[in-house]
Amino acid sequence: MDSSLTWTQPGPWPMALADVSLDGLDERALVEACLAGRRDAFDLIVERHRRAVYQLCYRFVANHEDASDLAQDVFVRAYRGLRKFRGHSSLRTWLYRIGVNVCLNRMALRKPPTEPIANRQFVDLEGETGPDRLLKAERQARVRAAIAQLPRKQRATLILRMYHEMSHQEIADALGSSVGAVKANFFHALGNLRKLLGDEGA
Repeated sequence: MDSSLTWTQPGPWPMALADVSLDGLDERALVEACLAGRRDAFDLIVERHRRAVYQLCYRFVANHEDASDLAQDVFVRAYRGLRKFRGHSSLRTWLYRIGVNVCLNRMALRKPPTEPIANRQFVDLEGETGPDRLLKAERQARVRAAIAQLPRKQRATLILRMYHEMSHQEIADALGSSVGAVKANFFHALGNLRKLLGDEGA
């Protein structure tokens, strides 16, 4: 991931209340340390999750600059709402829930931007011929465009399931939904994706 995705802390932090090493602390302990005033605790949370959050945002907008801005927004919102994290789901799932909402709100305001094929990321093309690389990139562009046309919940479910390999329960936690609804959304998303892609299939 581009090193330009950096965390900018939203305003002043309180003085640290304890001088305990953060190495090896689990998610809940890091959250508690952050709430206790350890500015480096949230830095570590960002460090652990920023790539995953960035990739989630990129799957929605397919543009590096917008994905970086959205990921930054996710962490700002997470910091401001950190007291709401109760630990019922993983911190990653909680961040994904914020990320999905941020991305869907952005996409509701305007059409998702696209980049030239040469600039698209996360495509493993090593060892393939020139024509093969081009065909693969073009196909991924068509798939991405088709995903962008899916209804909001179907789009989010498909992205979390296919690209982030989340379980149905994790997706339900991230979307504030039920496992049954997630399974139904995923089933309908695959069907709609096949229709949008025509003979190519999903």
